[in-house]
Formats: sequence, C-alpha cells, structure tokens
Amino acid sequence: MSGKAAAVSKSLKKGISKKGTRIHTKVHFYKPKTLKHDRKPKYQASSTPKKNTLDKHSIIKYPLTTESSMKLIEDSNTLVFIVDIKANKRQIKAAVRDLYNIECEKVNTLITPRGLKKSYVRLSKDHDA
Repeated sequence: MSGKAAAVSKSLKKGISKKGTRIHTKVHFYKPKTLKHDRKPKYQASSTPKKNTLDKHSIIKYPLTTESSMKLIEDSNTLVFIVDIKANKRQIKAAVRDLYNIECEKVNTLITPRGLKKSYVRLSKDHDA
C-alpha cells in the first residue's frame, strides 16, 4: 500500500470528528433549507389555452324595460341593462360601444337582491337614449 492509500484508510478507520458544538443563538429550531428542483412536467397542465368567456355578446344579457327604466331613458338619457355578474364597468362600457355604436359618459352598477347585476349606462350629450 502506498503512503497516500495508507493515510486514507487510517482516517476512514479512525473517523472524522467535528470539534466543538454549534452555538444556538435563537430559541427556535428551523429546518435547514434543502435543494428544491424546478418542475419539469412531462405534459402541459392545460392542453388548450383558456378562452375568454366574457365577450361583448355575453356581457350584456338584455335591456331592462320597466317603468322606472323608461323614466330614466326619457329624463336622464340613461339606458338600463342586465349584465353578466362577472363583468366590470369598463367591460360594460366597451360592450355598449361595440354593440350599439354609442358613446357612454359613465356606467353605474348594482347587484339586485335576486342576484342579477343591473347596469345604468349614461349616454353622452350627442347621443339620445
């Protein structure tokens, strides 16, 4: 056996000791951070991209034609629609612009006790309701 091999075998038999003890400065023990590999999926999580379900036709369900909504049309140049519950004011404004070719000044929304979303669309001065 060569000198190097003899030294290695001697150290393996004897064992390697760590001198001293670890000084704990905190009262809580935290698990050591181990290696976390990136995910390497063998297939995509979803096979097809998600389709946007809120298009201009599904945002606006139908116009409301009650007495109070007719009064709003005459007095304050405002149209009343029942819209999709997930639609926001910007989407409603864009849908009204695309479907009816009219500019809106502002959109107010509320959710009725029946669970429908009602939208009050105030039209600009140059458009008549």
